[in-house]
Amino acid sequence: MTRPIARVLALLEILQSGGTRTVAELADRLDVDERTVRRYAEHLVDLDIPVRSVRGRYGGYRLAPGYRMPPLMLTDEEALAVLLGLVAGRRAGLITTSVAAVESAVAKVRRVLPEALGRRLDALLETADFTAPARKALSAEAEVLLTVAEAARDRRPVALAYLAGHGGASERVVHPYGVVAHSGRWYLTGFDSASGEVRTFRVDRIQSAETRAGTFEAPDGFDPAERVLTALAETPYRHDVSVWIKATPEEIRAVFPPSVATLQTDGARVRVRIRAQRLDWIPPLLAALDRPFVIERPAELRDLVGALAARLAERAR
Repeated sequence: MTRPIARVLALLEILQSGGTRTVAELADRLDVDERTVRRYAEHLVDLDIPVRSVRGRYGGYRLAPGYRMPPLMLTDEEALAVLLGLVAGRRAGLITTSVAAVESAVAKVRRVLPEALGRRLDALLETADFTAPARKALSAEAEVLLTVAEAARDRRPVALAYLAGHGGASERVVHPYGVVAHSGRWYLTGFDSASGEVRTFRVDRIQSAETRAGTFEAPDGFDPAERVLTALAETPYRHDVSVWIKATPEEIRAVFPPSVATLQTDGARVRVRIRAQRLDWIPPLLAALDRPFVIERPAELRDLVGALAARLAERAR
């Protein structure tokens, strides 16, 4: 908090806690001299904030009796956008200010929200995992997202109306273990009554969500983010790729993250399984890894690797 405007707002925060604050106390808390405190108080008066000057030995400044900052009038979606922008930006490394500055901003916004909405946003911030910076806006409906996040925090079952990618509609009751933001989408993971298994659902495909009575216990050590990444890597695609690579899992993960591939270690080799709609992006990554490998399937991948090797050899010549 080094800029004057930040200290002016900090002065307002102190005065809103009530009582008369001496100039010396304010100067100490804001780390400025007493003359600067008086100038900050004048700034607040210029903004039509009723700061009163109290004269005398124990005088200083206070707010007019009964004055409160007006509630922050945001819709659910607007409040969600503000808080998620702050939290996701910090976790993704996009906000370069200190962690304390971000947390302070989140707390200030949270404090002036209506109580009911604030509790629901708390549930989302407590349960959400962020696996990667989003490539586009997170587009899930705010009401659905807040409902499933609240249910995940409180360990309450939730009834979902779900529209699958192939267009099939279904209704099911889910025990939500967590919500995860990954690459521009929100995902819900939990025990699914329809299949009897732990499943992952795209939140933007949930048509409606309603919390049910009762509670449940999540499995010990369950990691929602890891589960979502694994589920994405195992999603059926056009090509089922299997490559044996002579490298460590850590070396392979530097090129093929959990959302792209699953790994199976066998001695000095690692079997890399990838489900992909296209194959053309895989040969350059194998080349970048620069470790011995054997393509188990598909045959088309061998042809693409051979073509890349020929192009590289030609360009080297």
